[in-house]
Amino acid sequence: MAARSNSKMKPETKQRIISCVKEVLPTTTKTCIWILKITVGISFAMMLLKYFNILPYISDAVSPIFRHFGLPGSAALAYLSGYLINVYSAMAVMSTLALDARELTILCTMVLCSHSMILETAVLKKTGVSGTRMVIIRTLSALFLGWFLNLILPAGSGEVVTAAVAQEQLSFWLTLREWLWATFKLVLLITVIIYALNIVQRLLSEFGVMKMISKLLKPLMIFFGLPPRTAFLWIVANIIGLAYGAAAMLDEIARGKLERRDVMLINTHICIAHSNLEDLILLTAVGAIGWIMLLIRWAMSMVLVWELRLEFYIKDAIAKRKNRNFAV
Repeated sequence: MAARSNSKMKPETKQRIISCVKEVLPTTTKTCIWILKITVGISFAMMLLKYFNILPYISDAVSPIFRHFGLPGSAALAYLSGYLINVYSAMAVMSTLALDARELTILCTMVLCSHSMILETAVLKKTGVSGTRMVIIRTLSALFLGWFLNLILPAGSGEVVTAAVAQEQLSFWLTLREWLWATFKLVLLITVIIYALNIVQRLLSEFGVMKMISKLLKPLMIFFGLPPRTAFLWIVANIIGLAYGAAAMLDEIARGKLERRDVMLINTHICIAHSNLEDLILLTAVGAIGWIMLLIRWAMSMVLVWELRLEFYIKDAIAKRKNRNFAV
């Protein structure tokens, strides 16, 4: 009887999996097309800057600042592209630069801290936190971690991971051909990873694995300084991204499950450390060191959250003193 029951369940399970995949495909396809447009456009612009020898002028202008992060001036273009647009545009720029694993790890950590600043600040603001505070926290954290990693990371072999700098000027058509091949490989990598991750995430939600994991993560939430009830939101933001985390957060707020301070605490954490599956895998695939990018941002987030808790403690102490004096 048990064997028959299991055999009857298999078609149902398969159907649920097929339904999940079908639901994911349309939105994932739109995302990939959007990413492709940004990636190809930014990468093509960078190819032109290199071909017409404009890149050195930009690099020279900003190199004094980026030396503090152990990065060449040209890396500023990748950082600013990620800051204003997203991780994918930063990757498109990185693919045109000659960077080793150490430099990529520093640069990618900075990008992960403060990418998509305009869009994600708007999303965070919808949850009720200060947009100005979020911009300041993310920007300063990116700069600090870039400086800190430059201090502590040992110098590597200097082996270039991304595109090597050409020793001689190629013709425009040869340059264009090389760019097309490199861009094709980058877009293929991004597309495969995004489809795979979106399908996996949907399956985890469908079969209740996400909720089960959130219960197991409550002790970790306490360690991070976060309320245990924010565990599910933390998972969503870490696996899928800040926008999805904020959407789930708005639902929790509407149902009265989160207080304002809960929202401030979780947002302070995830604004620095989110998309720790998709973005981290993508940037690791181009040559950065994944575990460093993950742990250093979690550490920074924990410091910021406990600092915010200290602010709450001081405010409450001041408020109590004022109430006591008023009562007297």
